[in-house]
Amino acid sequence: MSSSGKVKNTPGALADVRGKPSLELRAGTASWFGSFLLVQQAFVAHVGRWLSPFFLTCAVYFLLWSPENQPSWVGALIKCLPILYLVVFLWTVYPGGGYSLLLQGALLCSAVGDSCLVWPEAFLHGERGCVVLSLRDPGGGRGQAHPPLSPPGMAAFAVAHLLYLWAFGLTPLKPSLLLPVLLASIPYYGLLLWHLPPDMVLPLTAYSLVLAAMLWRGLARGGSTSWGALLFTLSDAVLAWNIFVHPLPHAHLVVMTTYYAAQTLIALSAFQSPRLKSN
Repeated sequence: MSSSGKVKNTPGALADVRGKPSLELRAGTASWFGSFLLVQQAFVAHVGRWLSPFFLTCAVYFLLWSPENQPSWVGALIKCLPILYLVVFLWTVYPGGGYSLLLQGALLCSAVGDSCLVWPEAFLHGERGCVVLSLRDPGGGRGQAHPPLSPPGMAAFAVAHLLYLWAFGLTPLKPSLLLPVLLASIPYYGLLLWHLPPDMVLPLTAYSLVLAAMLWRGLARGGSTSWGALLFTLSDAVLAWNIFVHPLPHAHLVVMTTYYAAQTLIALSAFQSPRLKSN
């Protein structure tokens, strides 16, 4: 130690007597942080380059707003293009990972559900037929009762959530997160239940349980998965309220914005998946 009371700047010294980090430690930390920022910048640039077509297809959808007009296969394709591109994105970046394949399957099922939403009569109706509110009806008017058919759109989204559940897994379990999910889901569904046609009670109850489970597991994983699960749940909640309870202003915009954001965030969770790295 010198007469000034400071530790000499030796290679092994981490701090002086005042607790100030040594020059070597500060330089090493700065070097590590700089390298970290460069890696993050490269990662963002890489992902941004791959996702540019996704944002372009989203812009085309919102600009054309074609599903709001007469239903058509062109409108359905424009609506599904962002989701289908996410499948291409995952297949290109991570072609063989098990986690990635599950996400791709969920995205494909979601695209089927999206197509059905362009034709609401294909999305949900009960065994006796029920009145359906079309999201493409800007006035919030109700449609006509439809003949008895199965709800393929709802089933497609349910399968998508089950695939997400499979991908998210049960580790870490985090059972404490289940309580807030139930506290939020049960009152909402209780209010929704009063407005459901009798034939929709059972399928929507099953769908709500699957959605709540997906939200729980998404929150347990953390990162972009948790935000994606939250936004997906919000999108479905707004959609259901707009259909069965009361038309909401700008519901279509809210539903689709949160939906596209949710699917993107969940797809990006592939970069965080330890299973993916092991596969």
